[in-house]
Amino acid sequence: MQAIVETLFDAVYLITVITLGIRMIRGSGNSRQFRLFGWMAVVLGAGDSFHLIPRALALCTTGLENYTVALGLGKWITSVTMTVFYVLLYYVWRQRYKVSGQSGLTAAVYVLAGVRIALCMMPQNQWLSADAPLSWGIWRNIPFALLGLVVIVLFYRSTKEHGDSAFRWMWLTIVLSFGFYIPVVLWADAVPLVGMLMIPKTCAYVWTVLIGYFAMKKEC
Repeated sequence: MQAIVETLFDAVYLITVITLGIRMIRGSGNSRQFRLFGWMAVVLGAGDSFHLIPRALALCTTGLENYTVALGLGKWITSVTMTVFYVLLYYVWRQRYKVSGQSGLTAAVYVLAGVRIALCMMPQNQWLSADAPLSWGIWRNIPFALLGLVVIVLFYRSTKEHGDSAFRWMWLTIVLSFGFYIPVVLWADAVPLVGMLMIPKTCAYVWTVLIGYFAMKKEC
């Protein structure tokens, strides 16, 4: 039952975000913010597919334990693409609110993203092992969480200042995604049921993409 439900859920998720992303890229016209948002959605879906597709195959065939390398490689790729996702979201913020300058803020975003990706590349992560260390899972997610926090604060402040009703919940979708993701990082190995939090976390990302898509339909 888990295999069927989870596979269907993941298939709907991947098809939805990638399709919406492509539609945004094609329908954005001269709007750079929505073109960026479209690429952001495609990066999200394409990156997650490297983990979710092997997981679906594992669940529907011989089990997760026989797909350790494929699942680990998928998590590795997803960790990098999710970082790119937030960098693109930062640029969506700059485009939407016509932000210029602030080179220090941009540098901070790139430093956090760079540190996150560098930590993901360290062999100590043991991505392809069944016993990947929890400590490195925590270390590589510290700059990722800080990057997310920066984007949360930026959208929260800007939507309030500009009275931007279309993006007013963008900050909340990111808060929810991290709120559901962090317990998985910390406790999923010890308490597998905690892994179920990835479902509402995924729904939060779909909400993020839908905010951009509906805003484009209204504004373009």
